[in-house]
Amino acid sequence: MTSEAKPAEGGHLAAKPQRSLASRLVIVAAVWSAIALALAGVFLVGLYERASERAFDAQLEVHIKALISGMLETSANEGRATQTVTAPTYRGDPRFSLPLSGWYWTVRRADSPQILYSSESLLGDPLNAPPIGDEEVAAGYSTGPTGDEIRVLQQRIFLGDVPYVIAVGAATASFWADISEFARLVTLTLCIVGAGLILAIFLQVRIGLKPLTRLRASLSAVRQGEAERIDEALPREIAPLAVELNALIVSNREIVERARTHVGNLAHGLKTPLSVISNEARASGGPLADKVSEQAEVMSTQIQHHLERARMAAQRRVIGVSCETEPVLSRLIRAMGKIYQDKGVLVDFDQSVPIRFRGEGQDLEEMSGNLIDNACKWAASRVQVDVAPLNDPATNRDMFAVIVEDDGPGLTREQRAEAIKRGRRLDETVPGTGLGLSIVADLAALYGGSFELDGSELGGLKATLTLPALTRE
Repeated sequence: MTSEAKPAEGGHLAAKPQRSLASRLVIVAAVWSAIALALAGVFLVGLYERASERAFDAQLEVHIKALISGMLETSANEGRATQTVTAPTYRGDPRFSLPLSGWYWTVRRADSPQILYSSESLLGDPLNAPPIGDEEVAAGYSTGPTGDEIRVLQQRIFLGDVPYVIAVGAATASFWADISEFARLVTLTLCIVGAGLILAIFLQVRIGLKPLTRLRASLSAVRQGEAERIDEALPREIAPLAVELNALIVSNREIVERARTHVGNLAHGLKTPLSVISNEARASGGPLADKVSEQAEVMSTQIQHHLERARMAAQRRVIGVSCETEPVLSRLIRAMGKIYQDKGVLVDFDQSVPIRFRGEGQDLEEMSGNLIDNACKWAASRVQVDVAPLNDPATNRDMFAVIVEDDGPGLTREQRAEAIKRGRRLDETVPGTGLGLSIVADLAALYGGSFELDGSELGGLKATLTLPALTRE
């Protein structure tokens, strides 16, 4: 047996399978949802961060106002109220009194970097506040005495004619912890929402594309010969496609029927004149009559060959035609066993798995029948018929091989090549038209298959017929 199918003559290379429409829709929707949710997450976290920052600054501003209030001392002088600047005694938040607690304040003159007053939590260390410039209020991040990040809010005020800068700073560890927790919750929530969206999209695509699955199944049924028409009970978006496909199937069948009719008419139209010419030539006698009779016979052979080839080509174009190989071959072998019973030829048949031929059973019967009949004519006592599935690596098509072997005299390499040529006879003593093997080769090529002759292990001839198989879904 052959281990692989040869590339089909005139066959089309199988297109590389593309990603399914459903997976494309799901992937595109999933990618878009992931991007949209990621951007939404970044936006929400950014909004929360800015809102938290404003709230943090508002809290620091409260402490600044309390410090300003604590620095002003009001007294009565000659019936008028006067204000003097004193060291603030701010006790509003005990963290300002705890050493290195993360909450600090300082007071200095705007025209001097020297600190006038500071919170007890600084332990006399300076507060590393960013420059305030010409602004009245400025906020920014800096490094505290312990090396931790702090947020410092500074405000420029005038007490009398003297400008002062009051700075309040606080550690941002809890601030960023709150933002991180919010980001974690947002991420978790958006992931759940995203998973729900992808699941919903998947279900939507599966349900939305279900009519396409029905269309595919209906088309497969037509292709396998189980139905004659595609079901047109589909949504209005794809129902016109089913209608057009049915019209194509009907048109294809009409063309095939017309072709068969024309072939039959041509055959009948030519046979009668050729028979008359041949009869008249044989009745007349003489060299000219012999030549006319000879050429008439050649014309008859050629016409028969081409008409048979045209008939097979028309059958090859029928959509939705297929057949099981086992019943066809079993029927042939039983018939051959009866025909060659007196000769004592034993025909063995082996097919391990069910195989469906992508074509008409009549063509399979004609091709296989020619091979089995030829093997039985020449076999001494035994003919072996095997059927095996194959895969054509060149086109990635499912194929199968019908292998017929006999224990007869066999053929040389040159004789095998001559046997496949059109109308060539190797032995005129054996009945037959001489078109059998050439018809087999032509028909196999029309189906995108191949036909080969080789030596058999049984001692005679080995004929290998490779044909397309119908993929089982």
